[in-house]
Amino acid sequence: MRNAFLILASAAPLLSGCIVGTVAKTAVDVVTLPVKAVSAGVDAATTSQSEADEKRGREIRKQEEERGKQLRLAEERCRKGKPLPTDECALVRQR
Repeated sequence: MRNAFLILASAAPLLSGCIVGTVAKTAVDVVTLPVKAVSAGVDAATTSQSEADEKRGREIRKQEEERGKQLRLAEERCRKGKPLPTDECALVRQR
């Protein structure tokens, strides 16, 4: 009986360290969880400069593609002799 008590008494500090460590880690996780959630929300809501640049570049390319498409259609209409009143065939033929 005395040996069992000595074994339990010597093992108690080892076990309490694990419990304290686990409780401390859980407490830190609980405290930092709201901070992590807020920072993730802010990250999702804001746009970085590189993301803004990429978006603006896509918009510019899309506008240029549309301008090119309209110019090709105007060239085709002028070539066929059926221009719209807004087509400037003299400028289109210079190309």
